[in-house]
Amino acid sequence: MRRDIAAQPLLSVIAPVYNEADIVEQFADELLRTLNGLNASVRHEILFVNDGSTDASGEKLEELCASYPAKIKVIHLARNFGHDAAVCAGLDVATGDAVILMDSDLQDDPVGIGKFLEKWFEGYDVVYAVRSSRQEPALLRGIFRLFYRILGLLANIPIPADAGNYALMDRRVVDSLVACKERNRYLPGLRSWVGFRQIGVPVPRRARYDKRSRVGLRGLWRLAMNAIFSFSYVPILLFRIVGLLSLAISLGLILLVLYHKFFTGLAVVAWASQLVAIAFFGGINLLGISVLGEYVARIYDEVRGRPIYIIDRMTDRTSGGAWRPDQPT
Repeated sequence: MRRDIAAQPLLSVIAPVYNEADIVEQFADELLRTLNGLNASVRHEILFVNDGSTDASGEKLEELCASYPAKIKVIHLARNFGHDAAVCAGLDVATGDAVILMDSDLQDDPVGIGKFLEKWFEGYDVVYAVRSSRQEPALLRGIFRLFYRILGLLANIPIPADAGNYALMDRRVVDSLVACKERNRYLPGLRSWVGFRQIGVPVPRRARYDKRSRVGLRGLWRLAMNAIFSFSYVPILLFRIVGLLSLAISLGLILLVLYHKFFTGLAVVAWASQLVAIAFFGGINLLGISVLGEYVARIYDEVRGRPIYIIDRMTDRTSGGAWRPDQPT
């Protein structure tokens, strides 16, 4: 079913930036060339979100905004709130009929935008990039592959494997995501949760320009925890099962001791086994408490109600330059 699109729809591209001064101009040039080569009836804008960069990224973005006043807008966050918060800021501000999310480190190939638009014209509301190949080291590729398969088994909704943030979303989908105000976000999961017509297209994942991962092991761990604890109750279920098994084993040991006590008169000598059992079940208890604590901590984050991000200023040359919002979002 072909989409009924208004004349000259607006395509908004959201690109978070954190300490990418060395590459942001090249990224903007490549992205603008791609966008200018699209269907002439599609208008476009680029919305950069400066996520508290400490290098010259902010200045570079302001220069780009001055060079392309009709095409580029910049949101400067008050500090580094993280990639997901920067994406959220872009989604809140973007006004396009369709919105594209992509990284600004050249790993997301802009060539995929043309494929996204084709599927959007066909009537799909979400078109996401399936990473058909990756340029990271073999160990990291294996970790990513394992993560997506584990998430697919644990999640309570279908989440596409090997699909990150790089995607096109229709305005209806964007409005649905903006309505989700949770603070611990895993965007591919939320994107699947809102529903609508979705399809993946293969887009190779390019190597990062400096050969260094933007997200370290700590960031990857946090991302994995957000994905699992936001879309699965399996960790709690597993410890419920472990608790029942522990209870069954304990009852069996009690019956064994009572049997020897009253019928055979033999003493059960197993100090080493007792120490191992105590240490094992103590470790299981602590691990179970930590899993429960993850859910409780996320509840605490939601209850506090702190803003997901705070905007320092925004620059839009079509609206008179820079301004500061009255209230944080």
